[in-house]
Amino acid sequence: MDAVTETQSGLDGQQFKQMVHAALLWLRQHQAAINALNVFPVPDGDTGTNMMLTMTSAWNEIEYLQDDNIGEIAGKVAYGALMGARGNSGVILSQIWRGFARGLDHQLRMDVQGLAEAMQRAAETAYKGVVKPVEGTILTVIREVAEEAQVAVTQTQDVTQMLEQLVRRAKAAEARTPTLLPVLRQAGVVDSGGQGLVVILEGMWRYLTGQSIEEGERPAQVVNLAAVEPHPAGYGEGAEPEFDANYPYDVQFIIMGEDYDLDVPAIRARIEAMGDCPLVVGDARAVKVHVHVADPGVPISFGAQQGALRDVVVENMAQQYQEFIAGRTAALAPASGPALPAILLESEPQPISVVAVAVGEGLEKVFRSLGATAVVHGGQTMNPSTADILEALRTLKTEKAIILPNNKNILMTAQQAAEMAEGLEVAVVPTRSLPQGIAALLVLDQQATLDGNAAAMSRAAREIITGEVTYAVRDVALDGVTVHEGDAIGLLDEALVVTGKTFEEVVRRLLEKVPLEDRELVTLYYGADVEEETAKALGEELAALYPALEFEVIAGGQAHYPYLLSIE
Repeated sequence: MDAVTETQSGLDGQQFKQMVHAALLWLRQHQAAINALNVFPVPDGDTGTNMMLTMTSAWNEIEYLQDDNIGEIAGKVAYGALMGARGNSGVILSQIWRGFARGLDHQLRMDVQGLAEAMQRAAETAYKGVVKPVEGTILTVIREVAEEAQVAVTQTQDVTQMLEQLVRRAKAAEARTPTLLPVLRQAGVVDSGGQGLVVILEGMWRYLTGQSIEEGERPAQVVNLAAVEPHPAGYGEGAEPEFDANYPYDVQFIIMGEDYDLDVPAIRARIEAMGDCPLVVGDARAVKVHVHVADPGVPISFGAQQGALRDVVVENMAQQYQEFIAGRTAALAPASGPALPAILLESEPQPISVVAVAVGEGLEKVFRSLGATAVVHGGQTMNPSTADILEALRTLKTEKAIILPNNKNILMTAQQAAEMAEGLEVAVVPTRSLPQGIAALLVLDQQATLDGNAAAMSRAAREIITGEVTYAVRDVALDGVTVHEGDAIGLLDEALVVTGKTFEEVVRRLLEKVPLEDRELVTLYYGADVEEETAKALGEELAALYPALEFEVIAGGQAHYPYLLSIE
């Protein structure tokens, strides 16, 4: 690869586009290594994956653009990153790109002054996007890069040389993160999000200098305008299909405008009049359409009149509905304990809808049975994007909604989706675990206000003690507990507290760590790899050990975590 020839006026949009592509490819090369930089030795180190998927969404927005205007290209990168942001690291990365694009707004090319301004705006926007900024993270890295940019702009007029200087400062800042964040120093790792940003900057610099970036497998060619796949991620397995016999066809496609001439409000108005569950998002260049209709030819013909169509998908929901009904009855009840309420196929709309994030067929059914309107498929190792949650919000039939993220790494994504939901009043209840989400949903009062519910649900969530049993993915000494790769380990409210030879032993040791005097119920949600008989036997054993407590055993179906405990 040859080095990029830079003019005195800087880089144009197409050169910047290739820098973004190189950053994505370089990030893909380092994805696994970034994932491994997890403070806790649990199988949810997905920072590299989240940042890679966020960058993939950004690239998908610009891949086919031929514009030389760098301000336009940067704006598209920011939009793609925003819609595809996954996990806290992805959300912060999307804010970095948002600020970067603001610094280049209305600019045709990027010179050193433009790069300095873009980095400064990137740092400011990233910090503003976090309620409680923490140093020793990706925020520290982007702040120091922005500071270095203000120095470098006085020393060189060459963007490539300046970017090389910024990469060096980024690496130095990343190396210092353990000195700023004790938990990193204790775990013996640097910050994973900061490392992801270093890799992105380095990939861009490598493109400019002509250094090799092994492409390997090309990034998935998916336009994440709304991150709606043929089987939407907003509705996980085990969830009840949204089906109206009057509109049996699910139609999805993307309209590509030739000259930024798509009238999004007009398209939305026409699509909304055609059927049920309409979703129209995008801009004058490209629009994602999703709608349930009686005749799939109507929206497709209309879309073809507006511009070139891509990714056309038509599904017969009537057939899917019958298949769902046929297999539904036997699957509704948990393996033991009291039967869960049946999922209502026809129900009156409630004033407040609830969107819950969950993973595991059994857990998804629990949320549905307790009144969740939509279940977004996601959790540890598979964080949903902003667009996944936004799509679920936009298909609701109410004007008020509550989001239960049920994972600390999905909270920022949920908040971002809530802010983007037009025409909806949305509250995010900051549930950090699935047991917290279930406890919150149990106190939902459809007669109360949205704010009143959010407050009550937050209180209920805080009263729950969450236990998590999983396995160590690496050796570490943390919080006085030494574990080795492959050990069974237990966490209480996200703190590593015990280790053991078997998962069942760890469950027992977890309960020994909990003050149980004021507790009444322990619910064991067993995972996909745990046999029902094993889980039931454990429940019976614990009931005998703790006769003052009630124990329930429910098939959660979650991956990676053989047992989740809800202690209330």
